[in-house]
Amino acid sequence: MSRRLRLIATAILTTLSTAVAVVVAQPSAAADPTSTPPPNWSGMDVRDYSGPVPAQAGTLIEQVPLAADLSIPGAARAYRIHYATPDQHGRQASSTGAIFLPAGTPPPGGWPVLAWAHGTTGLGDDCTPSAQPRSDRDSAYLSHWLGEGYAIVSTDYVGLGTPGLMSYLNGDSEAHSIVDSVKAARQTGLPLSNRWAIVGQSQGAGAALNGAHQATALSRGSGLDYRGVVATGTPANIEQVIALGGPDFPPVTLPAGLNTYAAYILAGFIEARPDLGVRSALTPRGAELVAAARTLCYAEMADLMTGVDLRTLFRRPLAGIPGVREGLADYMGTPYSGYDRPIFLGQGLLDTDVPAPSALSLYAQMTAAGQPVELHVYPAEDHSGTVLASIRDSTPFLQRIMR
Repeated sequence: MSRRLRLIATAILTTLSTAVAVVVAQPSAAADPTSTPPPNWSGMDVRDYSGPVPAQAGTLIEQVPLAADLSIPGAARAYRIHYATPDQHGRQASSTGAIFLPAGTPPPGGWPVLAWAHGTTGLGDDCTPSAQPRSDRDSAYLSHWLGEGYAIVSTDYVGLGTPGLMSYLNGDSEAHSIVDSVKAARQTGLPLSNRWAIVGQSQGAGAALNGAHQATALSRGSGLDYRGVVATGTPANIEQVIALGGPDFPPVTLPAGLNTYAAYILAGFIEARPDLGVRSALTPRGAELVAAARTLCYAEMADLMTGVDLRTLFRRPLAGIPGVREGLADYMGTPYSGYDRPIFLGQGLLDTDVPAPSALSLYAQMTAAGQPVELHVYPAEDHSGTVLASIRDSTPFLQRIMR
């Protein structure tokens, strides 16, 4: 790791710690859940699925009605789907997801589709979004889009509720899960248009942008008509911070959420790239926490990571392992060029989960690369608040690109 990159990453962390001090002094708008309820598989439990997986990615395997208590207020009908999509090792695998339909009569050609890329829920199967009630925020957000006349197709990402490990922040894997979910949804017999866009928050914002970067190529020959992407709270350039991992990690106190994300990233990266030997850089305590990250959902993992000093996870610097920096960039980097459709970036300045320098640096990179991007900043919003606050700007954006 160069001295310049170390200084940049340290500056990001220092900025974040200052923001944390401001935010924690203010009353919270909504408390995080204290525990994750048991999953409801809607009669389709495929955690240990061993049946045939179609060779063609995006092929629908099964569909069932979604349990009523897992739907959202704006949905007239809801379904759970199981479909083929490759995993992080390039092997043919499968993912699950949910489809929500608006009320009323679909327009000619069917409801235009928004592919929803969800934020962090955890890596364990119990954390599968289509098997859990949606948060109040996500219910309100998705119901808004249903009210605007869009159908929602929401992937769980491969490995979350299906065999294997969900590869956290693995852009390529998540991109395939998103595009293939829309391909599969079009095989359900539901009235869905071929026009579609991607909407994502946090982990899902990174997934959405990777999906946007590959959407045209991955959907070629399917008849789909990809139009653009909305991403809020995007975790871009975070690989530069993770590459600092080691016993000399910058001595900045991080909130439990960021500690949790770091553990999830390490768990996913170690599984995806066993050839790099990253596990050997962990202390016994670090190995214990990374193992827990493979199964614990966000609420439980955040409890475990509260007050943890990230330096204690490492016995030696990650940057000293040959190929780690390049591996992290390949695993979780967010592309800043090569987009062929409009991009909406939304960022709250009080965001302590994904600090503003992350998304703002991405916007600068995209602008310099001549990409079709627009930035919307919300000075009074945090990570979660930006989702609903951005509606006033993302609604006309989607109306424009989905015509």
